[in-house]
Amino acid sequence: MLTLEYHGDVAWLTLNRPEKQNALTFEMFVAIDQAIKKLKKNRQLKAVVLQGAGDNFCSGLDVKSVMKQPSAILRLLFKWLPGNANLAQRVCIGWRTLPVPVIALIDGNCFGGGMHIALGADYRIASSRAKLAIMESRWGLCPDMGSGPLLPSTMPYDKALMLTYLGTPIDAQEALHVGLVSMVSKDLHYDCDKLLSQLLTRSPDALAAIKKVNQAAYQQNRRATLAKETFSQIRLLLSKNTRIAMHNATNEEHKPYQQRAKW
Repeated sequence: MLTLEYHGDVAWLTLNRPEKQNALTFEMFVAIDQAIKKLKKNRQLKAVVLQGAGDNFCSGLDVKSVMKQPSAILRLLFKWLPGNANLAQRVCIGWRTLPVPVIALIDGNCFGGGMHIALGADYRIASSRAKLAIMESRWGLCPDMGSGPLLPSTMPYDKALMLTYLGTPIDAQEALHVGLVSMVSKDLHYDCDKLLSQLLTRSPDALAAIKKVNQAAYQQNRRATLAKETFSQIRLLLSKNTRIAMHNATNEEHKPYQQRAKW
């Protein structure tokens, strides 16, 4: 389900369920989290590349797989303190804790949880056929995988709201226009190798320092935002309007929403 290979001092992590468009199971969340911890300890590491096996990056959460394990949902969302990152959030923001450049190669579908993982990368290179979306709003939910602290440093406020409000997939060129991806490529591996060849000529200490300084400059209070993400999602999971949204997402006949709760 997940492979980690080293090409020299560069780690290549591949989401490896091509028959399911690399949809995320609970076991994959655990494996990604463990891989991040392992990579963080590797002082020889110079860069990380994230990719999906086959024709897609990741289609998001494998809902049927996760729902078969009720305890898995609790383990994904559990945290000791509100400002801590839970497992679902760590697989997104964890890439920002690595003191090396992280590049996501996005081909085909990059939806939901897959988009959150890609947001954790420092660079996102998308193929011309890529489709990208943050889809939680379709189910009456809010994004809660750690994108809250990351989107403000990636996209303008109105564009981020449009992306998360509507949950509608956008193509690679539109993603480039709004700042969601760094580059649109005709050959993902060629452009990735080109970028790596430039990055690897720089001092790894300089890159680590630059990444840390820019994160401090661009990101708001991470702990407060992570706490707000989780608190908001729990409220939504208990909301009658969320149940209506889930019905509407899977049925042609739409029910009207009830009065909005006080937020």
